[in-house]
Amino acid sequence: MDLEKPDVITEAEESGNKKRWLLYHFPLWCIVPFFIALLFLAFHIISQKNVGFATFFCDNVSFLYRMLFAKLTSPLPFSLGETFFISLPVIVALFMLWAYKQIKRGRTARPFAALICAASVLYSIFVLNFACSYGAERLDARLGIEKIPVTKDELYFTASCLAEQTNLYSSAVKFGEDGFSVMPHTYKALSGDLCLSFENLHKKYPFIQDFHSRVKPVALSVAMSYAHITGVYFPFTGEANINIDFPDYTIPFTAAHELAHQRGVAREDEANFTAFLACMESDDPYILYSGSLSMLEYVMCALARADAELYAEIYYSLNDNVREELRTYSLFFEKYRDSTASKVNEAVNDTYLKVQGTEGVVSYGMVVDLAVAYYAQLAES
Repeated sequence: MDLEKPDVITEAEESGNKKRWLLYHFPLWCIVPFFIALLFLAFHIISQKNVGFATFFCDNVSFLYRMLFAKLTSPLPFSLGETFFISLPVIVALFMLWAYKQIKRGRTARPFAALICAASVLYSIFVLNFACSYGAERLDARLGIEKIPVTKDELYFTASCLAEQTNLYSSAVKFGEDGFSVMPHTYKALSGDLCLSFENLHKKYPFIQDFHSRVKPVALSVAMSYAHITGVYFPFTGEANINIDFPDYTIPFTAAHELAHQRGVAREDEANFTAFLACMESDDPYILYSGSLSMLEYVMCALARADAELYAEIYYSLNDNVREELRTYSLFFEKYRDSTASKVNEAVNDTYLKVQGTEGVVSYGMVVDLAVAYYAQLAES
């Protein structure tokens, strides 16, 4: 009589079954992006430890992809990044519905695989386009500017230079009855003028990359105002987005700041100073006015803390139109000043900047150090 032999699963068969289970629940479209993300994690860590590597990666690798993403999205008249953000509730709802169906079919791991894949792709793009730039050589060293101790006298001298420039440029600017100056550009024209300014800046400092793109006005600008966000660079789409709810005089400087991010200047203080330099390369009076007044505000804030009398002297040296612009801006900003959204955004932004190895939100104020050193160097030359 033949006896039925019991099934015996060999070690090779068991291994094969595990591999098939893994590929069924975690297919290649999940596994491959995950390991690519691990590679970019290594690049990210190295860039925070090695300035030379970070500078090379920013100038030679990230540059190509930042430009590619910017070129691909520039023809769109709207912000693709903002559209994605607005669509998030719908995307999440569709994902939850798909995940529910997958779990009902016994594919419990598939939703997690999809999340791993999405997170891996986004992280890889972030590192490839932008993250390594935070570890690059400091802007003052690359510009050949030697930072100096910031005293109240140095602040006063810098503010005096900027106030004189602002008064000069304001003479060619039109002011409305509401007290604000009026930007004579469309956003498309502004983008073109600023890209020409960056082209001129590139000739002086080749590491500041040169290509043409456009800034994108944001539909949710009022919401951004409550969060104290004047603009944002979205590395996943390569777009420089600007808040158009803010007064006109802030827009060229903000646009230049986001375009500086788009060109690999990651740290906030350095993007502010690069924006100022780019504005100063323009031959357009309104862009010159926006750049000088925006930088003057940073320096005057520092001077007010150092010496109230010197601050008052600079303030009253400004002509009537400029003083009215500043006064009207203060009234405009009052409704946004202490919003809950701004406090949440500041905490999130501070954490993000510190994770990238910068000084946090305070790094926005360090632009004053660069401005003081820059004008001191100009005075000596």
